[in-house]
Amino acid sequence: MSTTIAGMEQRLPFDPYAYDFHEDPYPTYARLRAEAPVYYNAELDFWALSRHEDVRNAFRNSVQLSNAWGVSMDPSAYGPDASKSMSFLAMDDPKHMRIRKLVSKGFTPRRVNELAESIRELTREHWNKCLEMGEFDYVTDFAGKLPMDVVSELLDVPVSDRAYLREQSDLLIHREEGVLDVPEAAVHAFLSLYTYYNELLAGRRKNPGDDLVSALLDAEIVDEESGENVRLSDDDIVGFMFLMVVAGNETTTKLLANAVYWAHENRPQLDRVLADPDLVPLWTEETLRFDNSTQMVLRRVAEDYEVNGTVIPATHRVLLLVGSANRDAEVFGADADQYILGRDVAQNLMSFGIGTHFCLGAHLARLESNIGLEEVARSVSNYEIDLDNAVRVHSVNVRGFANLPMKVQAR
Repeated sequence: MSTTIAGMEQRLPFDPYAYDFHEDPYPTYARLRAEAPVYYNAELDFWALSRHEDVRNAFRNSVQLSNAWGVSMDPSAYGPDASKSMSFLAMDDPKHMRIRKLVSKGFTPRRVNELAESIRELTREHWNKCLEMGEFDYVTDFAGKLPMDVVSELLDVPVSDRAYLREQSDLLIHREEGVLDVPEAAVHAFLSLYTYYNELLAGRRKNPGDDLVSALLDAEIVDEESGENVRLSDDDIVGFMFLMVVAGNETTTKLLANAVYWAHENRPQLDRVLADPDLVPLWTEETLRFDNSTQMVLRRVAEDYEVNGTVIPATHRVLLLVGSANRDAEVFGADADQYILGRDVAQNLMSFGIGTHFCLGAHLARLESNIGLEEVARSVSNYEIDLDNAVRVHSVNVRGFANLPMKVQAR
């Protein structure tokens, strides 16, 4: 191994599990882009790509860089069985595309768009309670409830079960300080959710309805290789339900909270959106760029992969630093570290990935964020966040808040 690579973690410390890194990863990202764009940490045995061009190219290369062992560094989540909890996100083509096509039969744009009015009703239900209180925890009372309720509407989960599922979902992603793997509480949460979703699936098989689970049970395509009709297995459907909990719930919760936090910290931008709620989609997009919920995803190197003259060997792990790519000044300009609504990000945003693994739920996430934030912008003249009591989530992949105390002034 090159002497410039060996010992790099001493010269430029980067530990994705470190709590202080979770508090503010962006100075580390800036150093990585400038000093070690192809980074290797021998102690934790991973590589990392931080520049926008390198992350984009890596997303596009699904042959040399494999998803089949999952997208998380956690040893318990990384391996050939990763698809059991992460569905087609932890698969390569052609299996990935086959399962994705089957899931798409149920998770259609039409089904998502038909949710819009339901999302508005859920938003008003939760947000009106917040307005009545005046002071509340934005995550606990709003941002943590809305996305899980939307997922639950899709899956037709009883209202009485939703608080339990939110709790298990939170436990699933939380990481303990100094522990470089899935903590015991997250393992128990996984088992609880696995049992719950299997029972839900068995119930739908006996009594199908109009929900997404029933649609997935009916989904069928013709396999291009065999010419035979294929359906989703029970494991495939349960895996997708897990994916909905993490990718469809947790990341949107964090997006909603990151948006109000950064607007609060950049008062001219908050004043703009409160004065003109039609700017809310720009609020969502700049939050996705500036401080995205999904900070990094893992790939397993299937074949030696060369980046700027450095070869990352086969079987190694490489992190694609989405959060860093979205702050790259070479792409987003000298003011990339500033939060400014209205910048043109569409073609270069890495927040939902690109290529064959582009996030299937991107449209739903944007829809929820735009509806949720518009309700905030139209109903308040101002809000304040209790920064001293704001608590961050500690997770390798997901960035956001566990608690965000807020006081609002209703219009």
